[in-house]
Amino acid sequence: MSTTALAPLTVHDAEALVTAAHRAAEAAGVTVSVTVLDAGGHLLAFRRDDRAVLISGETSTRKAYTALQLNAPTAELVDAVQPGGPFHTLPTALDRPLLFIAGGVPVRRDGRLIGAVGVGGGAPEQDHAFATVAVETLV
Repeated sequence: MSTTALAPLTVHDAEALVTAAHRAAEAAGVTVSVTVLDAGGHLLAFRRDDRAVLISGETSTRKAYTALQLNAPTAELVDAVQPGGPFHTLPTALDRPLLFIAGGVPVRRDGRLIGAVGVGGGAPEQDHAFATVAVETLV
């Protein structure tokens, strides 16, 4: 029986994700913060533009954490936290609250979760688009 090692998300990959998300945001005239976490939830890269509001950094980190923990884009999880939804009580059950607003996207390699990128500062739909563009440039 042989196993194939999965290449982890590297600092180089994380920096490329941050750059791609920032370029997409700048092209749209939006100022954002971008956070990249590895599969263990460790911060690999972060950037907050000086013009971005301070809270956008926390927002981008929580979006990335949510996408990582639930292995899904945060844009797809919004309905799950509504009353009666499957994750309704989950945000208060964790030490670090999750953030169910579009802008967090898992990063996968060979179909397996290796990290997540979160973008905060624009409208949720914009943040999701910037994060998605970044992930697509990595593969």
